[in-house]
Amino acid sequence: MARQVVVEPRRFYDGGTLPSAGGAGDPPDPGSDPRIVLERHTEEGVETFALERRLAYRDRHLGELLVPSRADFRTDLTSVPALFTWLVPKTGAHLPAALLHDALVAGRGDPTSYVSTEGHVVDRVEADRVFRDAMADTGTGVLRRWIVWSAVTVATIFVGRSVPWSRAKHWSYRVAAALTIASIVYLGWSATSDLFDRSWVGAVDVPWMGDRPWWAELAGGFAGAVVLPLALSLLWGRLRAAGAIAGVMLAVLLHVTVGLAVIAATYLVLERLARRAPLAAWALGGVVVAASLVVFAGLSLG
Repeated sequence: MARQVVVEPRRFYDGGTLPSAGGAGDPPDPGSDPRIVLERHTEEGVETFALERRLAYRDRHLGELLVPSRADFRTDLTSVPALFTWLVPKTGAHLPAALLHDALVAGRGDPTSYVSTEGHVVDRVEADRVFRDAMADTGTGVLRRWIVWSAVTVATIFVGRSVPWSRAKHWSYRVAAALTIASIVYLGWSATSDLFDRSWVGAVDVPWMGDRPWWAELAGGFAGAVVLPLALSLLWGRLRAAGAIAGVMLAVLLHVTVGLAVIAATYLVLERLARRAPLAAWALGGVVVAASLVVFAGLSLG
């Protein structure tokens, strides 16, 4: 794992405004705090934002970076799946770093939108490192910034463009990441089957669980969720820190994630039902309430 950076909040400052037909725009002002002014847009039902003022960041290795470089730049703030906003919210102390990262990396079909005043070209891996350091400078917690960096590194491995790797190296990272994810999901399935003393389809016996008291199996399952991803991260080579963090987080939060996914899917189904067939939704709600009353009464009264 890389050395922790010394937090320097003044590395972020006001980047001025973009040149326009009306003038050259305001220059960056290192003496002024960053001013994040967002304009909300809705494009095909997707919420995005434009930056009314530029954001400036003085990176430790690249010097001054100004974002965005174009007026048509759009961001969704912190790019995190809805299931994980409880862990990494869309906005917060890390927002300036998230906006910086969005402009440094190119999405599918979208160009980058940054200016390096020292003429540097920022590849995707370097952008992820800048993101991690910038989160430190915003006061983002150590654990959160390393978790977020690991997540964007996984995204870089699978969908990132402009990476400084050969094609063979890039595919070796993809294979390592895919094997890690598949192994964790499969072993998690098997461990859960063992915990509930069931023989689920495809599950195998895992030695760290065994036929033990439930609390010992639970402790063994947690230990496996830590040890096995650390071992699998060795396949990631120079990205093993990201592999270790992402693997442990996936293993430890696997059941929470599945539970949240089920709840989210149920909500989406009910929302669609309520929108398209309100009478059916009310009827379903009545059935659920009636069944709950029957079960409650039966269990409470005996």
